Formats: sequence, structure tokens, C-alpha cells
Amino acid sequence: MKRTKKVYSVKDLPNIKEQILHWVNQFSVCSFLDNHQYHSAHHSVECIAAAGEIGIIQGANTALQIDAFYTTHHDWLFGHFSYEYNAKHPNKTQKKNPINFSDAFFFRPDHILTLNQEWLIIESHSLLPDILFEEILATKSVIKQIDPISITADMSKERYIATIQQLQAHIQQGDCYEINFCQEFHSQNASIDPIALYAQLTALSPTPFACFYKEYNAHLICASPERWLKKQGNQIISQPIKGTVKRELTDEVKDTLLKNELFQSSKDRSENVMVVDLVRNDFSRVCKAGTVKVDELFGIYSFPQVHQMISTISGQLLDGIGMSELLNTGFPMGSMTGAPKKKVMELIQQYEPIERGLFSGAVGYINPNKDFDFNVVIRSLLYNAQNHYLSYLVGSGITIYSNPEQEYEECLLKAKAMETVLGN
Repeated sequence: MKRTKKVYSVKDLPNIKEQILHWVNQFSVCSFLDNHQYHSAHHSVECIAAAGEIGIIQGANTALQIDAFYTTHHDWLFGHFSYEYNAKHPNKTQKKNPINFSDAFFFRPDHILTLNQEWLIIESHSLLPDILFEEILATKSVIKQIDPISITADMSKERYIATIQQLQAHIQQGDCYEINFCQEFHSQNASIDPIALYAQLTALSPTPFACFYKEYNAHLICASPERWLKKQGNQIISQPIKGTVKRELTDEVKDTLLKNELFQSSKDRSENVMVVDLVRNDFSRVCKAGTVKVDELFGIYSFPQVHQMISTISGQLLDGIGMSELLNTGFPMGSMTGAPKKKVMELIQQYEPIERGLFSGAVGYINPNKDFDFNVVIRSLLYNAQNHYLSYLVGSGITIYSNPEQEYEECLLKAKAMETVLGN
């Protein structure tokens, strides 16, 4: 399928990113992925948006359908895998997530817009790029004020601590080594402007894997700092996060001390190395022997709200490996499950009252060369415009050394940006 393509200079258009965001939001399906000018050794794109669906892939066999798509097509796909895509088990008792994202959903876009500080590339199937560009320039990008929204915790602090103690009993018994446990905060009657929420959340917490993503009535408002999986040629990389400490932006000396404390933390190093080993094991099943390596261990990266411990693992894919094999071996990602993965996913279903849905899933794109980049959906607000359900989930990695009180405080720290945006 051919698209008409044209490049435009945007050096003198300071609001073009906001205008593109508002323009894609008029479509029932859209994806807006923003790097916020974080440049790293594994940088992909600054900002890329897609809107309008020419075709859709979804359902239980989405990964296989994607592989089949690329046997005959050389085109873009944008979309997501929800946590439950690979994490459903018998005797399920969890409440269904009311946001109603599909377990997996990918769309072949009508329009693709790639933006950096100087240029906008427009590719369109149904419109001439000049027409589309004029529509974008005519789009108003006024951000509405957000009224405070009352949020309810899904579980009390006492119940949370009791649950952590139960999970530590499982660890003591040898059922698992580490488990990522999440709790939900929600509002059942929220009437909000998702664009306004996204603008304020990313202004407060700009991150390299932020996105505004919409599947009909379901909206994702995401300020994620974490990459799940990137493929370029036959190389894949993953950059799991384990280890979080708050920042002290008003005290540079104290901020540096906190950063160093995170780097030296035996608990955080233990969690981080566990998930690194999990990713290495996942990669060893799809990569050539001897190519899986840890490029960086215990890297400390600073974001507006927190310092994070991030490690980087890479490998060279075996011939013939497609999306289905990568999903079967590596999803959900180890940073959002724990180890061993199969057992902890069963415990997550047993102890978390509500499905995670898109939270701790992945959103991203696949390009015509079958290269891709996907984030980890964390630090995110989720909203359904039809039933007015608004929620966010936060979690932490639980080990035998975890202090339940401190784990609860870490969850609140991770939720701080969302709470602030919602007026709490």
C-alpha cells in the first residue's frame, strides 16, 4: 500500500507537537509516541504519531497474525499487548478491568507523522500531505483546566501490608524469588479531557517512552520511563527498571546522595539482577548462542520525579524468529512479573483483585522492515470515555528482604505525578 510522503520544516512552529496531538485525537484510533528529547545509545525516534485505521489485527492470535501480515506486506503497525495477553490462567477470580482495552490490538494507519526539532514527515494514504499539514496548522491546541478528581484506593494500607506478608510467605516456602505486586487507584464517575491529562502529566514528568494512545473509548495517558523490547535488524534489546528513589530537586547535594544510595542499595541490586537474569534467559531461547550479553548493569538514570536503576540486555536473533516467539518467551516482561515467571503470574492473579489490563503491557510500533520499539506501560492513567472509569496502578518488586511499609511508600512515590495531575 502506497502513501504519499512529504517533508516540512517546522523550526518556526513552536506548537506543532501539541497541534499534532490534538489533530490525531479526532480519530477513534490513534497513537502518539513521544521521546521528549531523551537521547541514548539506543535512541529510536523523537516523536511519531499514527491515526486512522485501514486495517486491524486483534484477538488471541494477534502475534501470529502480525507475523503473517509481514509475509505479504511491508507497512507500519501501531498498537499494544495488554498484560493478560499471555497471562491468563484457569480458575480466574479477578475482576475484569473496566477500561476495556483489548488483550491485543494493532492498526495499520492511514496517516503517519514523524517529528523532530526541525522536520515533520507526513505520510498519508487517503489525503495529500499538504492538505493534512494545513489541517494540523489550523488545529487549536488549547489545554483545558483539569478539575480535581477524587481517587479511591482499591485496597487499604493494612490490606496491602497483609498481602505483602502473604507473598513473602510464598517466597519463604520457595514458590518464587521476587514478585511484582500492584495495587489500583480509581474513580468510577470521572469526566475528563484525556488530552489535558496527558499534557499536564508529561509536562510534570516528561519521559522517553511517553504516549497518548486510544482504542475507541479506551485511553492511555502514559509517562513511562521504561523500554520493554526494541528490535533493529537482528538485534534485540531490553532495558528493565528495578530500583526507584525519590529526587530532591531543591537540594543538589541530597539529590546526589540519594542517587548514590540507589546505586549501592543491596535490595535494589538484588531485584535488578534477578530481572536481568530473567531477560537473559528469555533472550537465550530466541537468540544465537553466545550473543546474549548485559551491556549495562545497575545504570542510574534521572527523571523529573525519581532516579531509576536500569540495566540493558541485548542479543542477536536466530533466523526465522517472529513476534509470536518473542511474545511467547518474553511477555509479560520480567520487570512487571518477577521470577520464576510462570509461578508469579499465578500468584499475581490470585492476590491482585483486578486485572491489570493495559497496565504493565506494552505499546509501540512495527515499521515496514519489521523493526519495532515497545515501552512498558507504567506511570500511566487509563480512562474509558464511555463508562467514565479512570484508574492508575502502581507496584513494586517484593523480595524476602522487602519492608512492607517501605514498599507501600514506594508505590505512593511512583503515583505522585498522577496524583498531582488529578489534584490530589
